[in-house]
Parts: sequence; C-alpha cells; structure tokens
Amino acid sequence: PGTPAGRTLPGVGPRMLARIPGNSRQVVVVTGRGIDSADASVVIYAWADGGWRPGATWAAHNARDGWTGDHHGGDLRSPIGVFTLSDAGGLRPDPGTKLPYHHSGGFHIGGRGFDGEPLAGSFDYVVAIDYNREPGTSPLDWTRPMGAARGGGIWFHVDHGGPTHGCVSISEQHMKQLLATLDPALHPVVVMGDAASLAG
Repeated sequence: PGTPAGRTLPGVGPRMLARIPGNSRQVVVVTGRGIDSADASVVIYAWADGGWRPGATWAAHNARDGWTGDHHGGDLRSPIGVFTLSDAGGLRPDPGTKLPYHHSGGFHIGGRGFDGEPLAGSFDYVVAIDYNREPGTSPLDWTRPMGAARGGGIWFHVDHGGPTHGCVSISEQHMKQLLATLDPALHPVVVMGDAASLAG
C-alpha cells in the first residue's frame, strides 16, 4: 500500500498499525520496557520518500505501574493505543510550536513524585494526548467523552526524574523539540504501550 498506515513501523504490529489514520505523516512511538515498567523510549517518525523515517531515541517515563489497555482514573497505568495529538500548553510561554498553545498559570504544579523528586516545572511544556478528551481544547479542559471513570489528563510533559500517574515524560529539551516538530498539517498521532502490546 502507498499510504503511511500500510507501511511498517519498527516494533509496531499490524493491529496497532491499522489504527494509524491514513493521513498521518507524523507518528510518535512510545515503547514501554514492559507491561509493569515505568521506563520507556520515544521516537518521532516522519513520513518521507515512501517510508517512515525515525528521529533520535529519547528516554522517557510512563505511569508508575506500567501500561493497560483498559485505563481508569487512578490505576497508575498509562493507556495503550493510538491517539491524536492536537493541543499543547504550559506554564511557560510558547517555545515555538504549530500546535494551539495555552499559556496559563493553571499548569503550575508542586509537591513530590513517587520517588520523592520535586514535581515543580513538570508542566512547563505539555502536549495533550487525545485519550478521553475533546481535541481542540486546552490540555487543562476537563471534558471526558468516555466519562470521568475512564481517566484523562494524559499528556507528554517535562520529566521530573521518576514515574508518572499516567502521562509520558521526557526531558525539557526533548519537550521543546517535540513541540517544534509536531505539525497539525501532518495529522500527528502517538502510538504508545509496552513493547509486547505494540508488537502484537
């Protein structure tokens, strides 16, 4: 097939590949080390010259207890699946992204993470992952189309040095690169889950 959805992505099996929209030209692949692991890697792929071209591999964290195909609020697992990437925001000003960017004090966070690490600055830059949310709204919007019990507020955000509640975190430098790279005209999506689930 000539469409991106019909072309292979490393580590992504036919079931997940089929869920990538045919018009997507950017795919962010988040590969968890294991179903119960909070460690992951992130690679941005761009469609060019008839194939998916990978960028650099970045270290990442996901939820403390790993991954699930049936995410519910408070389960401390990141949702497995393919989700669009529509909106961004942060406590700090737009660093230069083509995505709609909501600069707001509402992204302030304090306290400490699961490993005792400070959380301040984690939401300086975020990209909303369109799991149980209304695309086209601020990442801070609480609309939950599947109901509140299914959780939400799943973002890419700045890594704080430990596991998350459900989000995917990468370094501040890499968050800025992600924001600079994502282009709504290319219909970006994230493919995320543990390695075995993605390959299945």
